[in-house]
Amino acid sequence: MLSNNLRTHHVNMVVTTSKQVSNTKHPELCVWLQDVAISRDKLAFSKLFKWFAPRIKQFGIKQFNNEAQALELVQETMTNIWRKAHLYHADKGAPTTWMYSIMRNMSFDMLRKIQTQRTESISDDIWPTDNILVSEDIDNFEDHLQSRNLKALLNHLPEKQKQVVVGLFYKQVTQEQLAQQLNLPIGTVKSRLRLALNKLRQLMGDSDD
Repeated sequence: MLSNNLRTHHVNMVVTTSKQVSNTKHPELCVWLQDVAISRDKLAFSKLFKWFAPRIKQFGIKQFNNEAQALELVQETMTNIWRKAHLYHADKGAPTTWMYSIMRNMSFDMLRKIQTQRTESISDDIWPTDNILVSEDIDNFEDHLQSRNLKALLNHLPEKQKQVVVGLFYKQVTQEQLAQQLNLPIGTVKSRLRLALNKLRQLMGDSDD
């Protein structure tokens, strides 16, 4: 399903940008790109930005239906154009084709990242949040977490689970405060804590063998 969605978006991007390129003839773009590539000319880059940014934003809104993500696409695309201007060669194609290719690839990467984040969010939130941890579980681990051995085991946790354990047990913040700091639902914090403590139990059992 994910790969099919990505392919559909990729086809849409090719069709859209091909139309835009075919209707665009701006020889000055070559000059501006060369000025950026050769002398890192900020004035030339500002002209590129003024010409290209509105088109990227419009494209991004169509692809993501989200203005914030469209603006992120503008920033990432223009940053790549600044960095890679030296790779453009006028004899190999139109500047619009080259720039739209960068935009298209960046949009594809952003879409893949969004899909991955959604999958991770689902995996975090599938656990029941009611009575997910009883106070006895937490109290027992508060004693264990003071030991050097268990501190070392934290490095075996996935980074997101480790982040929750460190915040709750070592930085002494509440689950609600940690949820606010990480900009996560409270249920996600609880589910990560549950997974982390289960993983630590397994690691402690292995270390005792």
